[in-house]
Formats: sequence, C-alpha cells, structure tokens
Amino acid sequence: MTVLFEDNDIIVCLKPRGVLSQGDDKGHENMLSLLGGNVFSVHRLDRETEGVMVFAKNQKSAAAMSTLVQSHEQFRKEYLAVIEGVPEERSGELCNLLFHDVAKNKTYVVNKMRRGVKQAKLSYEVLETVEDGQGTARSLVRVRLYTGRTHQIRVQFASRHVPLVGDRKYGGSKSESGLALFAYRLSFCHPITKEPLCFEAYPKADGEFSLFSSVKEPNTVNI
Repeated sequence: MTVLFEDNDIIVCLKPRGVLSQGDDKGHENMLSLLGGNVFSVHRLDRETEGVMVFAKNQKSAAAMSTLVQSHEQFRKEYLAVIEGVPEERSGELCNLLFHDVAKNKTYVVNKMRRGVKQAKLSYEVLETVEDGQGTARSLVRVRLYTGRTHQIRVQFASRHVPLVGDRKYGGSKSESGLALFAYRLSFCHPITKEPLCFEAYPKADGEFSLFSSVKEPNTVNI
C-alpha cells in the first residue's frame, strides 16, 4: 500500500486490488486494518478496484469529509477503465436507474423508479482504442462519477454492451490481471484547512492497461 499524503486530519493512499474498503463480519483484509484501525472510512471502492482513497484520522475531519462526499462537485472521483469494444459515442453521459440486489451483490439497470431504485449518472471520454493482439478492440476510457452507486461504472457500461475487461460478473471477458478499473484521481478541499487538493496515481503498466500509450509510467503520482 502506498501513502500519497498524510497530516493530522486525513490520509490519502492507494487501495490494492482484492482489499475491502472497510471491514466485514468475516474478517477479510481491509483498508482500516491495514492503516492501523485508527482511521474513519468516508467513501468506498469495490473490492476488486484499485486506486486513490482518502480516510479521516479524527471525528471532526470524518464529519466534514462525509459532508463533502455527498457532493460530487466538491468531492470529485475519476477513474480509468478498459472496456471491450468501442462505445457508440466517443464521449458523453450515461444515465440509468439502478437496483442493487444485496443478496446477490449485483446491480441491475431497471426501467422505472420503485423501492430500492436509485438514479445513476457518469460522464466518460474514450482516450484510446487498440486491438489486443487477437483482433478484439479495447478502449481506455476516463470516467467521472456524479453518483456513487454500487458497481455503477461496471453495470452502466455493461448495459451498453461494452463491459469492463475482467468483469465476469457483468459479462466481461476473463483477464489474468483482474478487473480493469482504477480510481486514478481524487479532488476535494481539505476538511479542516479548506485547501484545494488533487491526487493522481496511475495503474501499473501491465495487464490490460499495458496496451495503451496514454497510460503514464507505472505508479506515477501527482499531488
């Protein structure tokens, strides 16, 4: 685990793939335990998603960060993803109604509002499209979330027949390097000092991300 920034109020780090954002009742490895248990979770990433996360180090900063997280203008999350194929438009917005089935831990696109259904919105831009050596197109997309629904990026792209590479749950092909999704940029104001902060990190240039020239050097970090 790489720490990008730390002061008395927050710590910003890279969550590894396969690690939970916070603990569960089965005792799986999670970020709170890796950070020593003296931090507060204020947002989440899927277990199989790598990337930048921020944690609060005291109750005051946790309360302020939790308020920030509710606004996707003040707390801006951006991702890099590799999808199968090419979207109909090179850039745009995806809006859907989503229902998350807790028992199956799977999210579905639905047609009308009902109990448990939430609106979901993201914007995206195709940065590069290549062939994977077997005649199959792969696209590197930059994604900005405006809502934070469970598996949102994965299900919204899959519903348009361009699933994320490695996302077997939503119809993507198998990948030895796992789910091709990386939370690469996080922007917000410091909860106490109000200083604008922006953190960037990039995935290792292996697996699916190695296909693209626009991915920066492995683990390059900008603050």
